[in-house]
Amino acid sequence: MTHREVLEALSGLLLAMFVAMLSSTIVSNALPTIVDDLEGSQTGYTWVVVATMLAMTATTPIWGKFADMFNKKTLVQSALVIFSIGSLIAGFAPSMEVLIGARVVQGLGVGGLTALVQVVIATMVSPRERGRYSGYIGAVFALATVSGPLVGGVLVDTVGWRWCFFAGLPVAALAFVVLQRTLHLPVVRRDDVSIDYLGAFLLVGGVSILLIWMSLGGNNFDWISWTSGLLVVASVVVIALAIHVEANVAVDPVIPLSLFRERTLTLATIASVLIGVAMFGSTVYLSLYFQRAKDMSPTEAGLMSICMVGGLLVSSIVSGRIISETGVWKRWLVGGMVAVIAGIGLLATIDASTPLWRTGLFMAVLGLGLGATMQNLVLAVQNTIALSDMGAGSSVVAFFRSLGGSIGIAALGAVLAHQVADAVQSGLTRLLATHPEYASAVSHDTGSIPDVSDLPAPVRVIFESAFGDATGHIFLVALPFAVGALIAVLFIKEVPLRTSVKREDELAAEAPQA
Repeated sequence: MTHREVLEALSGLLLAMFVAMLSSTIVSNALPTIVDDLEGSQTGYTWVVVATMLAMTATTPIWGKFADMFNKKTLVQSALVIFSIGSLIAGFAPSMEVLIGARVVQGLGVGGLTALVQVVIATMVSPRERGRYSGYIGAVFALATVSGPLVGGVLVDTVGWRWCFFAGLPVAALAFVVLQRTLHLPVVRRDDVSIDYLGAFLLVGGVSILLIWMSLGGNNFDWISWTSGLLVVASVVVIALAIHVEANVAVDPVIPLSLFRERTLTLATIASVLIGVAMFGSTVYLSLYFQRAKDMSPTEAGLMSICMVGGLLVSSIVSGRIISETGVWKRWLVGGMVAVIAGIGLLATIDASTPLWRTGLFMAVLGLGLGATMQNLVLAVQNTIALSDMGAGSSVVAFFRSLGGSIGIAALGAVLAHQVADAVQSGLTRLLATHPEYASAVSHDTGSIPDVSDLPAPVRVIFESAFGDATGHIFLVALPFAVGALIAVLFIKEVPLRTSVKREDELAAEAPQA
């Protein structure tokens, strides 16, 4: 494909990617208002995010497998339709339960868009040339990440949180039309391939049980209890069954274990899980920190996200351009992970009294690291696997990053909820011992997420301090996972980026037929 043809096709793909990214960022600053309006709890806050992540995680490998079998354009458009249906349901949701269910439907579509866009780009552009276009991907990522919280905050403050779900529908419709007109790829149908639905069902089932245990443990039941033990045992058994099915039963496994013979993919997968835990698990609660510890409006909290996205945009564009020119990529992965560790370590020091400029600087450092790491980790994998396995291989990395994110959001959300509840309870006990007149103002459940601006000053200070200290604590918990990701990246062997879409061995095998 010529540069112009690639750009035309890329326009629709980037719109689809923008919709997928916008679905999470536009809701982030609206979540405290949504949970308060629908009378939810901290656990509900966590599961509004986890529901989408889990559905995306479960379906990413299936979408990737579909990409090796069917018309890729039709698949992307189908994902857009599914996402739109979920958005409509979420926009009209009357309760937290319906909203979480709608977020699952949204996640099904986002899983398709996340996996398929990367696969389609990989079939159009060689790894060496892909850096040339990664700047566009980085720009879209930055636009969605910056505009999402800002637009979401403005919508919440003006017309209401429900429009955060409706806002993506026109963009999804536009992406559908543009893809229909610009994306023209050869249709490859492999009739000998089957989808391993059993393996996918067992895998997501085992992970779901694990996440339920993480998010509800210590609140709905004790960590050391029969309920806790049964959930852990059930999770281990179901995941073990999933591995058995993938290795010995499935004719065409949804996650081909044979791919893990490739050292780069194995290490990249480990790094993706750990990055997912550290990145998604910690940063998703920053908007809660700004609105509850710093008493900022959703719009103001959205403005703070520019700090992280600015660093991400710069590093993704610069690293992509230089990698495309030189073909050298490992140093950017290593440097990016060092910056991620530094950013998370610095954010672990924040509390309710930390100046906003300092928090913004720490977020910028983290953004610089993520921009040089996320896209280039996928690039390293795509450079080593065969074109016939591009869908499965690319989706494996996305799958495990989403899996790590789901685990991180659930686990760190539980840590945050428990720490906030304990700090608020002890603080209110001390306050009421000397000022019983505040009893009526603090009669609500300490596990809920109150609007601190409505509370009396002494009570507001307790809640702000609790949310501030707990946010710094979850970054500290996330730090070891980032260090583990750096260790995995260090052991990845650098292979020069190939200049063709297919590997050299594939081209050599086809040479006699030419």
